[in-house]
Amino acid sequence: MKEFLLKWKKPLLWLAGFVALLVCWHIWESLFETGVALAAVIPGMSGGKLVTDEPVTTHLVRENSPSLLRNEVDKRIVKIRPMSTPIDQLSRWNGARKASSMIVDYYSVDVKPTKSYMKTAYASPGSSAVNESHKKAKIDAVDNSIFEVSDTILVQGVKGYELSDGKTLSKADLVLYVSAKDEETGSLTVYPINGLTIGTIVNCVPSIPANTPLIRMGRAASELDVQTAQFATLPVKSQNYCQIFKMQIEQSTFQKIANKEVEWDFSDAEEAAIYDMRLGMEKSFMFGVKSTIFDPRKKENVMLTDGIWWQAGNHYTYNPTVEMTQNDLIDMMRQAFIGNGGNRRKVLIGGSSFIGRINKIEMTKVVMAREDKVQWGIDFSEIKSKFGKLYVLYSEVFDDCGMTDYGFIFDPEFIQKWSHVPFDAQELDLKKSGVRNTDALVLTEASCLTLRYPAAHMRIEPEIPDEG
Repeated sequence: MKEFLLKWKKPLLWLAGFVALLVCWHIWESLFETGVALAAVIPGMSGGKLVTDEPVTTHLVRENSPSLLRNEVDKRIVKIRPMSTPIDQLSRWNGARKASSMIVDYYSVDVKPTKSYMKTAYASPGSSAVNESHKKAKIDAVDNSIFEVSDTILVQGVKGYELSDGKTLSKADLVLYVSAKDEETGSLTVYPINGLTIGTIVNCVPSIPANTPLIRMGRAASELDVQTAQFATLPVKSQNYCQIFKMQIEQSTFQKIANKEVEWDFSDAEEAAIYDMRLGMEKSFMFGVKSTIFDPRKKENVMLTDGIWWQAGNHYTYNPTVEMTQNDLIDMMRQAFIGNGGNRRKVLIGGSSFIGRINKIEMTKVVMAREDKVQWGIDFSEIKSKFGKLYVLYSEVFDDCGMTDYGFIFDPEFIQKWSHVPFDAQELDLKKSGVRNTDALVLTEASCLTLRYPAAHMRIEPEIPDEG
């Protein structure tokens, strides 16, 4: 036996090596066919994962970093009839923030108002009663809180006087300087910048009618001033509820295998269902009312989301009985863009009657209607003015809700989607569970929309005639 081993030692070693090589090759081939990653994944120093020896594959990424790659279902949704659901489309395109609860608490910041009105009229004295004290006046605005000491105020519609004589009306409106503010009543003590000369007293405050607009302008400090009135803005806490949106699609096995005149499969039914689901979500996102109701049959609470229509802090009305003009459009754009801290690019959606009114306006070089512009996967018509740009789109949701004469301007930078459960498609095995002989798919999302800077978004409503 010893002699046999010595004689056949080398051939036996070669045979063993060959068998081992075959075994390794078989293992490698089976792993390759089943898609098992051979790369070494090791933890990094800061909690991440490192891949060595092999290229990074899709399988490897999904296994070790499942949230890195976007699900195909999201990409498909934004391509399904985006023109019909602009709010839902834009919020998906911008991405959603993860909500750890069905109740979303968020903070919005408002801007300080720049305009108020004279609460009561101020009457300047006659030449016989005038004295040095009439160089200043104590006035009350409807909202004194927006004015502080050292502010300057533009009195809109009341002309000032030429500084040379104080009797000739100026082209400029009257400007006032706030020198003091009553701590108890808030009344403002003001001096005129371009005031009236009465008798021998120069620079007196002229008469100012009630309801005259008062525009807050910049503060004016003296050379030795170090401090000024304090200013701070605090975010206001608001709340919204995520709503669970669901849609189920089913197709029987016999329907699936039946000979059809045209190609119509389960994916076509799924696309139609997603479109219908998005239309319903669009209405909820737009006009929903935040509430919680108890379903006695299900013995559960149902949460309903608040629509952004009610969250908007700006409001504009127009007369629907007369034809809309370019001046009306300019006034509307002025209110939408000025004094709210928003961007110079906003979206206008509305019902068929309202959009039709805008289409009938003859545009000039002051307000230009430009060619269609594609943004967020939607074809908009662009209207450009000195105040900003409006991307205009007809929204069938307004017509569906009986609001053909209504419109809505929103700032796309300040609309936020919150997602507690991202949009997902789940297959139900109803055959195995013995319920029905069908292929079934359930679409689910739990989400809501919120508006930051509420004053940057504006509702547009027709004036309701007074029945009296």
